[in-house]
Amino acid sequence: DLACGSGRFAVSLAEKGRQVSGLDLSEEMLSLALDHAVSAGVTLPLYQGDMCDLSGLEEKFGNVTCFADSFCYLPDEASLEKSFAEVFVHLEHGGRFIFDVITPYQTDEVYPGYMYNYTDDGRAFIWTSFEGDLPHSVEHELTFFIWNEEEGGYDRLEELHHERTYELDVYLKALENAGFESVRVSADFGREEPDERTTRWFFVCERD
Repeated sequence: DLACGSGRFAVSLAEKGRQVSGLDLSEEMLSLALDHAVSAGVTLPLYQGDMCDLSGLEEKFGNVTCFADSFCYLPDEASLEKSFAEVFVHLEHGGRFIFDVITPYQTDEVYPGYMYNYTDDGRAFIWTSFEGDLPHSVEHELTFFIWNEEEGGYDRLEELHHERTYELDVYLKALENAGFESVRVSADFGREEPDERTTRWFFVCERD
């Protein structure tokens, strides 16, 4: 599982009996993934690395996944193509590459001006999205307020996330250049055919 983050998706697969490994660039996220694996009582080998350079992985995999539009955090098309090529090299023959990305409709029509707020007894979360400077890009401003019992007040944490996507033809061409000949694109986790208002594309790519 590429860009496995805190390991929620990888752990859920392991709980269903799958043999799963996770790779992420962030040591902090891998630490959380290990905690979640231990809590769930599953084995989850973890690797720190960049999904644009998987040369440190000697093994090949039957399936490679990348969930929650992680590819949209790459800076440009060259990085996208390099990552797809790395996946192809590390897939077994007959293996599948499964991932999702947000669509230009999501970045251009849905996200600009989008807001989401969440609160519970000890936390508050504010999410605001803005149109980015590059085509089909967006910036997410995330603000967290976490109750600090010792200080008797809230700690404020802020994050800025940049995402960028491309027209469908760009993804299809990058996959073709990487070596994938069989690619299926869908919407709604494979349950629907995509249309002009689809907010997320799901890809299933097979290596011959």
